Amino acid sequence: MKVTADRPAAHRRAVVFCCYGSYVPYAALAAVRIAALHPRRSFDICLCTGEVPIELPATLEPVGIRICQIRTGELFQGLRLDAGASTDVYLRLALPAALAQDYERILYLDADVSVQGGDFEALLGVNLGGRAIGAVRDNTQWRTPGRHVRQFRQLGLPAAAYFNAGVLLMDVAAYNAADLLGQCLQLGRSRADQMIRHDQNLYNAVLQGDWAELSPVWNWQYTWASRFFEAMQETHIVHFIGSRKPWKDPDGQLPPRFARAMAEFMAVHWPERALPPVKSGPALNPTLMRKHLWKHWIGAPATARYLARFPSDLTVHAPAISFASSWPSKAYRQA
Repeated sequence: MKVTADRPAAHRRAVVFCCYGSYVPYAALAAVRIAALHPRRSFDICLCTGEVPIELPATLEPVGIRICQIRTGELFQGLRLDAGASTDVYLRLALPAALAQDYERILYLDADVSVQGGDFEALLGVNLGGRAIGAVRDNTQWRTPGRHVRQFRQLGLPAAAYFNAGVLLMDVAAYNAADLLGQCLQLGRSRADQMIRHDQNLYNAVLQGDWAELSPVWNWQYTWASRFFEAMQETHIVHFIGSRKPWKDPDGQLPPRFARAMAEFMAVHWPERALPPVKSGPALNPTLMRKHLWKHWIGAPATARYLARFPSDLTVHAPAISFASSWPSKAYRQA
């Protein structure tokens, strides 16, 4: 890999986004909000890209965002790709190896998030119990933690805790010592025809529950069954996991505050790509609201039990078996 950056690293920890093309402004808004929360931060904020370089408008220069280009060459060849996708969708797999000289901790964030608050300094320093990764459980297991996810079934693996890879706290030394990148690459190439998604499933199949679990306030996955509960929590990061995004919500099913913040940001920093004005006034769809309410009503007890496991936003749960002692995983051995 070849790494180039527009400025040297200033700190030993970093919040990192991987983005390219149209997603650069969305990552930039999240980055700006994190910077505003930490005006005297002791961590870097980086936008990383793959083969295609990116630039930020001069209006964002005062924020001090570091831009890194990570050229991976043929590293991700042979891995499963959705139609129209490039191998850059796997770039976060390479972050700890590519940035090992700069950072000891990396907090990776997807670009399709809305940062609401939170102490990112504190999160970057939490104890992961020796694990390579800290993450938030995927929303499919919030109410049914024992659910046997489809990817595990497809690979012939037993049920295990499964995380969403939109927010990942990476311990660089542990990650690289276990060669997590290499293990994911080998599994992904050898079982490409059985993989459903991209690196989220590679991570989970290799680790099989051997990761540190973070509070869902750091990756609140916005779904039919979780959006009302979000209003009652101090969520730090809202993650739009479906196809509907604040910038792609034609019939206004998301709360307008998300689209309004995005539109205002784009108008200042990317005026040539300004979003249409956000509609004001009542726009409630009775059928849609009934669907939301029904999902929340039946899921409330299980959701409450799940949230009770995290008395603090910095509560971390880790399995009894360490990453090192369980390596290599069953998925890797079978590959």
